Amino acid sequence: MLEQELTLHEIPEPPSFYKAYILKLSIAQRLQELVYPNPDIFPNEKNKFTAPYSRDKDYLFDHEDVNFFSTSKRTRIVEFLLKRKRFSDDPEDDFAFGINKLIRQGVYSDAYPLHDGGIGTEGSRRKNLYYEWGSFGKWWKFQPLDAIREYYGVKIGLYFAWLGFFTIMLIPPSIVGLITFFYGLDTRTNDIPADDICNGEMANTTMCPICDKFCDFWPLKDACDMTSYKRLFDNGSTVFFSMFMSLWAVVFLELWNRFSAELTHRWDVFGYDPEDEHPRPEYLAELDQVKEKRVNFVTQTSEPKPPFWKMKVPRFVMSWTILGVLVVIAFIAVLGIILYRMSMIVALSTLNYQTIKGYWSLLISFTGAGINLIFILMFNLVYNKIAIWLTDKELHRTQTDYDNALTLKIYLFQFVNFYISIFYIAFFKGKFIGTPNDRTRLFGYRQEECSPGGCFMELSIQMAMIFVGKQFFLQIMEYYMPLVWKLFNLMKLKEWKTEDSSMEEIEPQYVRDFRLVQWGHNGLFNEYLEIVIQFGFITIFVCAFPLAPLFALMNNILEVRLDAKKLLVQHRRPSAQKVKSIGIWFDIMNTLTKIAVVTNAFIIAVTSEFIPKLVYTNVYSPDGTLHGYVNFTLSYFDPADMDGGNPSGNTTLPQYCRYPGYNKAPWEDDKYTQNEAFWHIWCIRLLFVVGFQTIVSVCLMIVRYCIPNVSAKLTDQIRREAYITKELIIRTEKPSTYKEKAKMYASNPNF
Repeated sequence: MLEQELTLHEIPEPPSFYKAYILKLSIAQRLQELVYPNPDIFPNEKNKFTAPYSRDKDYLFDHEDVNFFSTSKRTRIVEFLLKRKRFSDDPEDDFAFGINKLIRQGVYSDAYPLHDGGIGTEGSRRKNLYYEWGSFGKWWKFQPLDAIREYYGVKIGLYFAWLGFFTIMLIPPSIVGLITFFYGLDTRTNDIPADDICNGEMANTTMCPICDKFCDFWPLKDACDMTSYKRLFDNGSTVFFSMFMSLWAVVFLELWNRFSAELTHRWDVFGYDPEDEHPRPEYLAELDQVKEKRVNFVTQTSEPKPPFWKMKVPRFVMSWTILGVLVVIAFIAVLGIILYRMSMIVALSTLNYQTIKGYWSLLISFTGAGINLIFILMFNLVYNKIAIWLTDKELHRTQTDYDNALTLKIYLFQFVNFYISIFYIAFFKGKFIGTPNDRTRLFGYRQEECSPGGCFMELSIQMAMIFVGKQFFLQIMEYYMPLVWKLFNLMKLKEWKTEDSSMEEIEPQYVRDFRLVQWGHNGLFNEYLEIVIQFGFITIFVCAFPLAPLFALMNNILEVRLDAKKLLVQHRRPSAQKVKSIGIWFDIMNTLTKIAVVTNAFIIAVTSEFIPKLVYTNVYSPDGTLHGYVNFTLSYFDPADMDGGNPSGNTTLPQYCRYPGYNKAPWEDDKYTQNEAFWHIWCIRLLFVVGFQTIVSVCLMIVRYCIPNVSAKLTDQIRREAYITKELIIRTEKPSTYKEKAKMYASNPNF
């Protein structure tokens, strides 16, 4: 049977200390009225005692309540029956059941819950939600979560609750990130290393060629653009911002745990056990030829038992092998972007236009990031379909197991697809290239190099392009793709259309809903995936782009209303689904917060110039400033020792050229090997990583200790409700007959 939490008879409760305290905050209540949904349209629901319905204890439940069976519960019950109803009298056909099988056989066109009217139907909940929830003009108001849950069910209600909570929590990091950016903007004019490169004594320093044969020696001032813009993101406040974001991510997850506990308790799914789920009809259909049965320990029902070695293991191996191949393809795409950048360096070096040469680094970075974004969006369309097909073959018994497997599979690929190029620039580009006399080559070709000052600015450009571009294109596709599918449904209804326009106003609701796009059980998957990918950007690589939380906040404000409007206008009403949490998505975000601590520590220590500048000013600078820092970071090289030969056509070679690195000069013993400053800087880098992670980890433990998952108020409330419910059942069951029970209740309403 399908377990449902239904309303017990109302039990008067004295006002608690918490309620009495809240009533005193009249000023806060007036402020809440500005942001809360209209109480005349969405009145606050009164807390009611509920319990799993049992026919034996039918007298305990309040049948007079108009919402005894809410609309979402009704749709869930009907869907449960339709998916399991037999349609054949043949006792040998164990799998002749389910509306989905009849749809596949062409008996029915489709089956779906109906909306309670059109967008303009007076008094309909759909209209109220559209004008109060789906309106962009109400972007500053909280969402009517109880009304969303009532109309669409717990699963969709919980998604919008999570999205709204995440959006509100983005306000503090957006403000801090904006302050970090303006600090870099304000101090950019006082950047001594940038002045030395652009107009100072180091501007005409001869640099070694950045590619073999075709590239010539070049003046250091050509790197002026990258160095000057880098100050916007690579400055002293970046360390503080990284630590702040690491703490913020944990605070967000802990506060969400508390909020979701209160929400799921109010929605009667706090103690919901997924093991009570019945098998998916698709799972049973896949096993229609399996003879062996087993009895489910929880439900005590007979189910087919798939052969472990013959069915489950081969499908599992096939699925993850194909996933591994797809990940390798993503790596190959990144390698293609690297080859593009290397070829662009060669192509631009042959040009004589000084203007283009002055901005060649920015040009290559922007175009490379744009091409990478196109590859990412193309791969997403293909790989999502492959992942769904693979998950269908893996024989997952319940919908929860299926959703978790699909989520993990696609997210692993998306993690590689979105982040691999950023990881490459942050931790690998320019780190293992060797020295000009002994290059470390890849497939016989010279590797990419960073501009003087490191790859931090290129990392910022790469992240900004992918992060902002992803949000922009996905928002467009997310809203307009359902319109394309809607046209296909209109073509199916072509024969039903009439020239009489008045007939369209009175046509059945099921015909109007058939024109809309089906939502499906995995309708929320792409919505969760988009925001969790965004969460990864603003935690793992946030120090490279402090404006990321601000862009995420603006995107999510639109995302809430856009998703609501899309769900109300373009989609059929989905069947209600019962869940107790956001599922594996929380575990993914929890993992990302741990990865973020490590990546931010290494980006600051290895990719940015924070540590080299710190070491120089405290140890090597004669006056404790950054004067002479650029000269300190560049090593000398004798062009006669060049690996791969000198530029073709260049007959005049400089006495020395410079290259980024902390190596010994050609006139010293053990030339071109690491000098003392190299080991000094790397020692401080490792100490910084250890110290950063230790400080952040201790702070995280304190935060987790101070913010329990379930508040004391909710714990007391749950215990009180459990006690009242048990007392009601015990005292009501003392009489033996139904009449006596009803009489007892009428005389003792406080029970």
